[in-house]
Amino acid sequence: MSTVTTHEAFVHPALFYRTEQEYTRQTVAFLREGLTNGEPMAVAVPGPNLELIRAGLGGDAEGILFLDMTEAGRNPGRIIPKVLRGFADAHPQGRVRIIGEPIWAGRSAVEYPACAQHEALINAAFEGRAVTILCPYDEERLDPEVIADAKVTHPTLISGEGRESVSDAYDWQAVVDRYNQALAPAPDAVAFSYGGEDLPAVRQFALAQAVRLGMAGERLMDVELAVSELTTNSVVHGGGRGTLAIWAEQGQLVCEVRDAGRLADPLAGRRPPERGQLGGRGLMLVHYVADLVRVHTGDDGTTVRFYLSL
Repeated sequence: MSTVTTHEAFVHPALFYRTEQEYTRQTVAFLREGLTNGEPMAVAVPGPNLELIRAGLGGDAEGILFLDMTEAGRNPGRIIPKVLRGFADAHPQGRVRIIGEPIWAGRSAVEYPACAQHEALINAAFEGRAVTILCPYDEERLDPEVIADAKVTHPTLISGEGRESVSDAYDWQAVVDRYNQALAPAPDAVAFSYGGEDLPAVRQFALAQAVRLGMAGERLMDVELAVSELTTNSVVHGGGRGTLAIWAEQGQLVCEVRDAGRLADPLAGRRPPERGQLGGRGLMLVHYVADLVRVHTGDDGTTVRFYLSL
């Protein structure tokens, strides 16, 4: 693998691979370079790829943090605050090196827009920081549009043979905007319109509907937490009122909150709070408990939709 250029503070290359051999060779070379430099390192990729990297490193794997991205990054909206910032912020001195593979062949069409926005927003989240994040993409199994988007969200491109080039298509904000897609509720959704005086009632409504649709156990607490945070945000920041809709689709409970607010910060919900900060955690908590979060914001208001497996 060619040496990733590090004259910029933040380095964000995409690695395009076609075989397990290419994947292992390039990721292991990337990590061995970090070992030589004495950099703290983390690897967050799907489980089978974790094993390829571990096997390729052999005894050199000791001291590297390994995370299964299908669990840690099931919801792509929590990868920046919990996985990437979580590791980088714990190592504030010197350069940090991470492999993150948030998009794999098993991702659904419903998940993909959030995945693409995540890859774009990494550039905003780490601007100016001494962090290198390598993002592998499987050219054999991922759709051509996914590969095309990766060239827009990553300023540096690396081939399976290790050739490095600058992306002429790089424009991360364009991907954030393109996947800021309007979200239409399901025809069979049940809805509850609320104001500030209705917050206890809307939580009870959400729990009752979740039970009716098959939710049980500890996940009911996740429903209550997420609905409470989003509806409170509506009252405080979204014009004082909102509408909650709930339905089930493809084995998941779907909850959606609409209000008149607008999210001006593209990293809202993905920016860990500063020490001593009061508030500002609501949307991030929703990202932490949900399996997926989709957001649409515009002049006419904001929709936040979260998914929980039944």
